[in-house]
Amino acid sequence: MGVEIERKFRVTSDAWREAAHAVVPMAQGYLNDQAAMERGAQKASVRVRMEGDGARLNIKSRALGHTRQEFEWAVPTEDARALLALCVGGLVEKRRHLVRHGAHLWEVDEFLGDNAGLVVAEVELASADAAFERPAWLGREVTDEARFYNLALASRPFATWAPGERD
Repeated sequence: MGVEIERKFRVTSDAWREAAHAVVPMAQGYLNDQAAMERGAQKASVRVRMEGDGARLNIKSRALGHTRQEFEWAVPTEDARALLALCVGGLVEKRRHLVRHGAHLWEVDEFLGDNAGLVVAEVELASADAAFERPAWLGREVTDEARFYNLALASRPFATWAPGERD
C-alpha cells in the first residue's frame, strides 16, 4: 500500500521562480467528482494525468489532511487521452515547477485555465511530523482545506470562488 504524506501551502510571491530547476506541464481529470466524495458514496478519487510526455492513473483515499493512501500506475498516453474524455468536471491544467529548498523538493503548481491565478506549493515528507525549512515565499497552510484539492478544483474552479475564498 502506498502512503502519501504531503503538506500544501499558498504561495505569496514569485520569488520561487529563481530557484525552479524544471517545469512539467500537466493536464488531469477525474473519473469521479467532489460531490460523490462528500456524500461518502466513494472513498477515493480516481485521477488520470498527462504529465510531460507520460501519463499516470492515480487513486487517492478521500481522507482530508496530510496523510492519505495513494496508488499510481503509468498508463499509455493513448489510454490516458481516452480516459480524460470520460472524466467528470473540468480539466485541471497546470505547470508544476520543481524547486529545491533546504533538504526538500517543493512542487509549485501554477494553475491555468479556469484555475488561473492560483499558485500552491506542496512538499512530500517522510513522516507527518517531519521538520522542513519554510521558504520565504511560502504562505499559509491549506493542507486541510478541501477546496484546494485538485479534485475540488475540477468541480469548482478557482475562477468561481468568491473574493473571500481566494485569501
